[in-house]
Amino acid sequence: MARPPRKPLTADKRRAAKPAVKPAARKRRAKPAVRKKRGLLGWVLWPFKLLLRVVWALSWRGAAIVAILLGAATAYNYAGLPDMATLADGRARGSVTLQDRDGQTFAWRGDNFGGLITLDGVSPHLANAVVASEDKRYYRHFGVSPRGIVGAMRTNIQAGRGPFSGGGGSTITQQVAKLLCLGQDWDPTLGMTETEFENDCRAGSVWRKIKEIPYAMALEAKFTKDEILAIYLNRAYLGAGARGFAAASQRYFGKSVARLNAQEGAMLSGLLPAPSYYAPTNNLERAQDRAATVLRLMRDQGYLSTAEFTQAIENPATLSPAARQDTGGYFADWVMSDGPAFLTGDTTEDVLVRTTLDQRIQKAAEEALAEVFETKVKEGSEAQAAIVVMSADGAVRAMVGGRDTRGGGQFNRAVQAERQTGSSFKPFVYAAALDLGRRFDDTILDAPLTINIPGSGPWSPENYSRDYSGDVTLTQSLARSLNTSTVRLSEQVGRDIVRKVATEFGIDSDLADGPALALGVSESTLLEMTGAYAGILNGGTSVTAYGLNSLSLRGDQAPLLDHESGLGERVIQTEAARQLVYMMYRGVEAGTGQRAKLPDGRPAAGKTGTTQGARDAWFIGFTGDYVAGVWMGNDDNSPLTGVTGGGLPAEIWRETMVRVHDGLPIKPLPMIDAGREARPAPQPLPPANAPQRQQRQPDLAERILLDVLGGIFGRN
Repeated sequence: MARPPRKPLTADKRRAAKPAVKPAARKRRAKPAVRKKRGLLGWVLWPFKLLLRVVWALSWRGAAIVAILLGAATAYNYAGLPDMATLADGRARGSVTLQDRDGQTFAWRGDNFGGLITLDGVSPHLANAVVASEDKRYYRHFGVSPRGIVGAMRTNIQAGRGPFSGGGGSTITQQVAKLLCLGQDWDPTLGMTETEFENDCRAGSVWRKIKEIPYAMALEAKFTKDEILAIYLNRAYLGAGARGFAAASQRYFGKSVARLNAQEGAMLSGLLPAPSYYAPTNNLERAQDRAATVLRLMRDQGYLSTAEFTQAIENPATLSPAARQDTGGYFADWVMSDGPAFLTGDTTEDVLVRTTLDQRIQKAAEEALAEVFETKVKEGSEAQAAIVVMSADGAVRAMVGGRDTRGGGQFNRAVQAERQTGSSFKPFVYAAALDLGRRFDDTILDAPLTINIPGSGPWSPENYSRDYSGDVTLTQSLARSLNTSTVRLSEQVGRDIVRKVATEFGIDSDLADGPALALGVSESTLLEMTGAYAGILNGGTSVTAYGLNSLSLRGDQAPLLDHESGLGERVIQTEAARQLVYMMYRGVEAGTGQRAKLPDGRPAAGKTGTTQGARDAWFIGFTGDYVAGVWMGNDDNSPLTGVTGGGLPAEIWRETMVRVHDGLPIKPLPMIDAGREARPAPQPLPPANAPQRQQRQPDLAERILLDVLGGIFGRN
């Protein structure tokens, strides 16, 4: 049976079930991008856009590199910073404080440091003055003030300077970095002085300012703001040898830095830009004007009320009595140079020196010199003068090294100038003769004299007046400063003996060998000559001029050095010295030194001196109290005009001694009573060519024996 044909198999039509969630939309096929045309404006702006992209890429990468370098430099500087106490005292040398014979301070040398101070021990007025005048945003920046730098650059450009010339907008922290020399200490092996090194540290170059930034940031990271300010207050130089505000407070006001009032704090703060220029010891009025500017800044920034500001302006700061003293600069320099260098000029300690200076006498000498030059010296004269006043034991009481008496570090003609002594040397000729037995009333011939000098020929000295007096006493010869009679006496006594006496009295300079020795052709200093005359006053004992009484380290009780007297060995007998004092007294009373005669009957003795060609003029003399020496001349050794030792030098001496003895009782001179001791008929000295015991010079063996015996019996 045939099967019926099969129907084709087909699926049943079914309604698709609605999905619970719609299927994801079919992703459309992206159309290909079509490049947009730039157009004319696009082509114009395209280079700038490219440049902006390059600059931006370089900028953020460069900024990152700079930040990394700055961080590394800051970290490096941070690691090398010592503690605050080490940073506070940055002196390469110590200080020397000089006091007079009464213990009053009159001079400072070196770098004075008042000791480590913190902000707790400082007057708030001082701290406020420094912040107000130096860095008003100090407590609000991180060590560097970009705003301040930009402002300073703008100010410099407006003033016609370069952007980095003049004011640099440095913060207090950056100024500390300068004071610390970016962590470098001065070393003598650097090949520059300490001053040159500090100037290099303060240089305002661009590279220096760049180096300051990481160092300042390291300081800010290491210390608090108050500690950084304290370092600044400790290290800043404020003129007159004061390093730090504590030292400056004592130097100018004689008080602790904690006790400063507003006007004093403002004056000290005002010194910071130019310490020497604004120093009140140089110009008090200028320092007060500068302080007024700082006070106005303090008022404007709220540190002072209007009432406080008015009170401070109406009562400006003034110097202490010690700071007002402007005397003794030459004396201080001499003491510094004469003392042991490791405790004076090269000291690294703080040293206190007690000296022999008498400020009353020093002032008297300075005023006398000024008075004579103002009233009796031709205006415009460049002549100079020097004065030394000392006691009979060699203690120097005053020293004036020139007409300019302000400050120190000047050429000191009393100590450094070696000049021919002229007739002021003659007393040593007579001292030798008297010690050998001559008397003040012995006679000697004053007449023309010719001496044949081997290798030079005949030499004929003349008197200043060109006339001669025949037989004269030794007193008359010295008082009238006669040349021929003095040379005759020197030849009779023996030049070696004259030279020996002068040397033992303290004249260390080389003395001439020829007969002109007696007339003072040799050179010496005023200090040496005055010291030698002190030996005559004290009875014939040599002295060494001295100015240092004691030296100690600050804070120590026991002195390291002390010096109570300059007395040395006896040179001539006391009786010989007493006769010589009388002879020099007659020189003031009736001889060449009459213009030095003192009023009120006060006795004085002395000797004039005028060198060949009038290049130097001297007067050295003494009373019963003090010895004083005066020299006058030109620094270039040119002749003086119309000046002799009995003229202006004698008048300067008189003006000095009148002031020195003001109020002192009259003290007699240690001299003979000539009326009692004079012989009825003076015996003439034998002529120069007669054989004399004194003319025979001891040979070398005899001189050695005499020196040995003199040492045993205390006699030279």
